[in-house]
Amino acid sequence: MTEQLAEERAEAEPQAEPAAPAPAAPGRTRRALWAVARWTAAVVVCGGVGAGTAMGITALDRTDVPGLATESDGRWEYPRLRLPALPAERPRPFTDGNEGEIHYADVRQLLLPAPAGATVDPGLNGGWVTEEAFLSGYGKEQRARVAQVLRDSALRHITARAWTMPDGTTTRVHLLKFTSVAFADQFRVDAVQAGEAEEALPAGVSEGEIVEGSAGDVRIPDVTAYAYREAKPYGPEQTLWAYVTAGDTVALITQTRKGGALAVPFQQTLVLQAQLLG
Repeated sequence: MTEQLAEERAEAEPQAEPAAPAPAAPGRTRRALWAVARWTAAVVVCGGVGAGTAMGITALDRTDVPGLATESDGRWEYPRLRLPALPAERPRPFTDGNEGEIHYADVRQLLLPAPAGATVDPGLNGGWVTEEAFLSGYGKEQRARVAQVLRDSALRHITARAWTMPDGTTTRVHLLKFTSVAFADQFRVDAVQAGEAEEALPAGVSEGEIVEGSAGDVRIPDVTAYAYREAKPYGPEQTLWAYVTAGDTVALITQTRKGGALAVPFQQTLVLQAQLLG
């Protein structure tokens, strides 16, 4: 499936000279590599704000990233993924002619679909989402500060999809599109503040920790992920979450499951959503 995404990306590239995109805000110099842990590792290998580092690792043929396969390791069966069509003469992000790393496609079409067997939340099924609805995913004590960060970061749109699997795992994927890469980076840094007193934690989480682990085999250039888990002791449920930054867009992925969140579907969901954005 991932090879198909790459082929569709190549076939969809416009042949005409692309229109010049809006420039990114000044002060941005990064071209970070994004990495996740090996599928058999305990959890995703990523860095956080203020501690840890994002790890670049050796490339793997993207056809090996699980998507459609139903495996004994707990992977979900996602539908066939397709990159959305672009407006005429607009380049994809991270290609020549798109120095601003702008996603010109409708961001709703970049949202990961629910896997087979999922019960989709009718209120979060690929449409636009209000800031208030997005903020409800954070703890009450952090919502006002995150709301101010959103106001300061030139947000354009939020879209989301949520579903619950038969084992009770609930997944929420939000995509936030900003007016520039600099504002996207600013939101991620200012909202997360990992390890700080004002760290923005998901609702129901009292303490988080950066996910560490051994290097894996998947690399998505130009996309960066920051993954976290709810620290022990936690209540009846545990939450895993990650921020994925890709140009002018930030994805927030959360998974919650009674008894403990599972690493494999979290990694799989994170990788596939990152590929759609990259």
